[in-house]
Amino acid sequence: MINQELLTPQSIVVIGGSNNVHKPGGSIVRNLISGGYAGELRIVNPKEDEVQGIKAFHDARELPPTELAILVVAAKFCPDYVELLAKEKQTRAFIIISAGFGEETKAGAELEQRILDTCEQYGAALIGPNCIGLLNRNHHSVFTLPIPNLHPSGADFISGSGATAVFILESAVIKGLRFNSVWSIGNGKQIGIEDVLQYMDEHFNPDTDSKVKLLYIENISNPDKLLYHAGNLIKKGCRIAAIKAGSSESGSRAASSHTGAIASSDSAVEALFRKAGIVRCFSREELTTVGCIFTLPPLNGKNFAIVTHAGGPGVMLTDALSKGGLSVPHIEGPVADELKTQLFAGSSVANPIDFLATGTAEQLGTIIDYCDKKFDGIDAIAVIYGTPGLTQLYEAYGVLDQKIKECKKPIFPVLPSLHTAGAEVAEFLAKGHVNFSDEVTLATALSQIMHTPKPAPPEVHLYGTDIPRLHKIITGIEKNGYVPPQTVRDILSCAGIPLVPEMVSTFKEELTAFAEKVGFPVVAKVVGPVHKSDVGGVALNIRTAEHLALEFDRMMQIPDATGVMVQKMLRGTELFIGAKYEERFGHVVLCGLGGIFVEVLKDVSSGLAPLSYAETYSMIHSLRGYKILKGTRGQKGINEEKYAEIIVRLSTLLRFATEIKEIDINPLLADENDVVAVDARIYIDKD
Repeated sequence: MINQELLTPQSIVVIGGSNNVHKPGGSIVRNLISGGYAGELRIVNPKEDEVQGIKAFHDARELPPTELAILVVAAKFCPDYVELLAKEKQTRAFIIISAGFGEETKAGAELEQRILDTCEQYGAALIGPNCIGLLNRNHHSVFTLPIPNLHPSGADFISGSGATAVFILESAVIKGLRFNSVWSIGNGKQIGIEDVLQYMDEHFNPDTDSKVKLLYIENISNPDKLLYHAGNLIKKGCRIAAIKAGSSESGSRAASSHTGAIASSDSAVEALFRKAGIVRCFSREELTTVGCIFTLPPLNGKNFAIVTHAGGPGVMLTDALSKGGLSVPHIEGPVADELKTQLFAGSSVANPIDFLATGTAEQLGTIIDYCDKKFDGIDAIAVIYGTPGLTQLYEAYGVLDQKIKECKKPIFPVLPSLHTAGAEVAEFLAKGHVNFSDEVTLATALSQIMHTPKPAPPEVHLYGTDIPRLHKIITGIEKNGYVPPQTVRDILSCAGIPLVPEMVSTFKEELTAFAEKVGFPVVAKVVGPVHKSDVGGVALNIRTAEHLALEFDRMMQIPDATGVMVQKMLRGTELFIGAKYEERFGHVVLCGLGGIFVEVLKDVSSGLAPLSYAETYSMIHSLRGYKILKGTRGQKGINEEKYAEIIVRLSTLLRFATEIKEIDINPLLADENDVVAVDARIYIDKD
């Protein structure tokens, strides 16, 4: 429950405010005063008559009605204060800085529940407990530093950890990233990250609200809520980036299948972020760099011009952009020759455009003008400009400031001299700009943004999936566990997934007749053991009936063998599709290169069922082995459209079959014409 008393209180009381600014109770008063809080600020401290120039109340019962209370006292006192203030002082918002609640002990959890019950009874908002507070342009109710530059167009930052929020702010401030609000939710007893996003979504004003949201998440308590409101905000023009910490393997049923070995809670997070359109980050530096990029005009295209007076950083940025799927195109021709005449001898305009350490501020402006107005096929400009300490950079950064304001294309300033040109960089940032001091970090962040798809549409398309037949098949399954091969085929056929011709039997003669019908060569596989290759249960390229008979006899002697499967032998690139049901998230669908190396390489992408085609192509393109799928070293690529279609169809089927807890299709064999499922396993749990 987020209300106006929390966001724009006309009166605030700090319970436990003090004169010692080195403790939370004193520092939060200091921040409120220095932040220019315009309402009535009150302090409760039984031992002080005056706190930082403000008359103190010795007892909370002496207070007049007060809208927001900030509690900085021992946990054991907090429930009584909340009850008193809510009941007698009409306080309808609470920020509890204090620790010692549910994050520590069972007794602390009971105190926390008492506070929540009181807030719910009186319709009061609750931030915390165990947080650093709330910071916005109305009141600086945090006890920490730094206080970033606050601006309506700055980022809204929501963090599940107070200490981490401080460290992220430290990273942001030196880049010039401004903020609109900072939310530290602490234990999130009433208001969690999902609730803040919900409020921002439901009250979003495109003319006045920030369009940049940064998240640090330690626990996703309601994936559907996060998905819905984050996706909505992005569709309304916002851009969201997030770190999800603590994503570890969720070894529920260990590695009984490839999917079981690979899928983890991290796969679910990756899938959720992909579906919502959230840019996933993995460090504080990456999050704040993405946040800075979000404040610039959108990048429409992937071709960069790099302007630098230092060759090495230009080369490193070129390498990093190319590695991330962006481009630094070669520049040549009459216009390039014309620019070269305006630079010092020895300058290069081929891109990177290196105008030497002796290049002037005027030349910098000329180069940017050429990149913006005269060179074709340039979508963005990166300017790398520092100093060895021999000259001041005020003039050059003044030109850069002017060109950023005038240029139609986004300009990414890379100003690395934070020490030798600290004053010049500070003046540049004070004009409302951001700085990317490391070119490779910038390129990595740009790549993450470029590869993040737009939010998936909420509509579910059936794509021809036979839902009634699917439910009939699953209803007929009598016990939990891996289902027989024919049932696997029946289930996959409901989604129209192409399957290789096969027969399972315990009779040698039947299998021989089938092989002769479909034509040799064929493949024989043991039925029963889960990992067939590990027990010698796969024989390839069987070309005669006699060879098939020998393999049949051998495989039937393998422990747990219940039969032999014979398939028409196909050739092609081996692919993998899997899915695992994750509580609260639904089915996490995986795709990647297949065969016996899928668990070793773990080159897989994940998405959340049901998948759109845009999500699916994003998954396929993000694979490290994607170049293999496109075709390499003279080999033809696979039919990417068919592969995407099978993934989409499978994800649609899973949307209507929560009883399927795990599925492997490994391998699928793909060539330039078709993609066919060769082997599959499905684990059913109807409980």
